[in-house]
Amino acid sequence: MIYCVEDDNSIRELVVYTLQNTGFDAQGCPDGGALFAALREQKPELILLDIMLPGEDGVSILRRLRSLPDTADIPVILLTAKTSEYDKVVGLDSGADDYIAKPFGMMELIARIRAVLRRAQTKAQTEQSRPLALGGICVDERAHTVFVGEETVQLTLKEFQLLCLLMKNRGAVLTRDVLLETIWGYGTENETRTVDVHIRTLRQKLGDCGELIETVRGVGYRMGDRA
Repeated sequence: MIYCVEDDNSIRELVVYTLQNTGFDAQGCPDGGALFAALREQKPELILLDIMLPGEDGVSILRRLRSLPDTADIPVILLTAKTSEYDKVVGLDSGADDYIAKPFGMMELIARIRAVLRRAQTKAQTEQSRPLALGGICVDERAHTVFVGEETVQLTLKEFQLLCLLMKNRGAVLTRDVLLETIWGYGTENETRTVDVHIRTLRQKLGDCGELIETVRGVGYRMGDRA
């Protein structure tokens, strides 16, 4: 699935039509609100994001996407009528994977999308093959193994997913709602104890290294950044 966030109806409909006729599933969103509503239903392979949008602009939306664990890795191509070098740098520095200026040809857009998707796939394969390591904890996602020092630690699937998510977002505070939504697929205030219980058992299994998982009172948890 590819989401096209564009407030111009004619451009949005043309892009979605072209994508659907070149083998992609595609959906149009007129603004940031519609995008985040769609993200709650389905995570896309890529987002085409116009900068000049009503309400929240594309660069601000991009920064929000990059700040959230469940959307941080979605490839984003910025679409904009702005062509200055400064605007391009701001977009790329904010985490865009590519940048294409209007007006653009549909075949060029398709080629850029395919190139970004290839890079994203290669990056994902590389990252998945690289163990996560911090403060005596070593996690191999491919082998689904966890070591503390030289000792193997047996974790449940949810504990393993929690540990991976915390380690990948080292130093960042992840709220209980975000953890629920990302790991369990739902997030309600009444269920936050589920996270607390799993964090407690995860800490116990990690022994002294469990202290790396820090509680941020009233907010959530983070993986400490000490080596």
